Amino acid sequence: MSLPTRRGLPEGGRAACSWEGGRPDRAGPCHRGAGKGIGLAIAETPAAAGATVVAGSHGTTPEPDALVDKGHVSRVPVDRAEPDAAGRLVEAAGGPIDILIDNVGTAPARTGGFLSVTDEEWRRTVDLNLLGAVRVTRAVLPSMPAAERGSVVTIGSVDATLPDPSSSTTARVRPPWWRSPRRSPRRCRRRSESKEAGPKGVRVNTVSPGPVETELWLGGGGVVASVSAAAGTTPEDVVAQASGATVTGRFSKPPEVADLVVLLAGDRASNITGSDFVIDGGLIPTW
Repeated sequence: MSLPTRRGLPEGGRAACSWEGGRPDRAGPCHRGAGKGIGLAIAETPAAAGATVVAGSHGTTPEPDALVDKGHVSRVPVDRAEPDAAGRLVEAAGGPIDILIDNVGTAPARTGGFLSVTDEEWRRTVDLNLLGAVRVTRAVLPSMPAAERGSVVTIGSVDATLPDPSSSTTARVRPPWWRSPRRSPRRCRRRSESKEAGPKGVRVNTVSPGPVETELWLGGGGVVASVSAAAGTTPEDVVAQASGATVTGRFSKPPEVADLVVLLAGDRASNITGSDFVIDGGLIPTW
């Protein structure tokens, strides 16, 4: 019987993860999308708590490589869009997986509007964001512990519940018709999975961040840069507007999101399933 750490993760537990273009795919002892930002923070936290982390990625960066060098994380080169990627990740774990953290996704700017997006762009988005998550979950669930205990946490987005195209400047390049179809199915699917997997001792939850201090938002070619270019304003103005739309007046930090994910993945949240947890600094109105 493994002893829980202070974070509630089973010491010596197995986590699978994956890096996909630098975006995390969420896997508890199995984690995908851990190359940087939220994904990297998620990979670091269970590793520090004593879990064995297996991370899959299409590419890599110096930060996760450092975790591999320390022996805390094993990396598996995979492209989540490939149908056999999930199987290779699970095979690399080499044993039962306690936690799956699914964090991979893509969020390119769409400055040309609805009519500018091609069938191939829609297919790529659905294949990566939706089918990629379906495949890895289908591969991992049979390997959850025989002791009937496991946890699946998916990283979503507040985009799934922001239908107003005039709600912010970012809507000009990340409009609701592009964001919501990518994010809503993942949250709805996880809730359905929680009903089927719950009687078997497997919990399924989602975490929906708002703006986070990551390259996806703040890096070159990220959301802020794309919005400022489309709106004819400065990146600083865009950050100020996005921050001002929150109650706390700032973006979330990757470790803050990771702490919430690890809490849900561990034993301290053992009676929480089928739920979505928002971490957005109060961005979504409560009325």
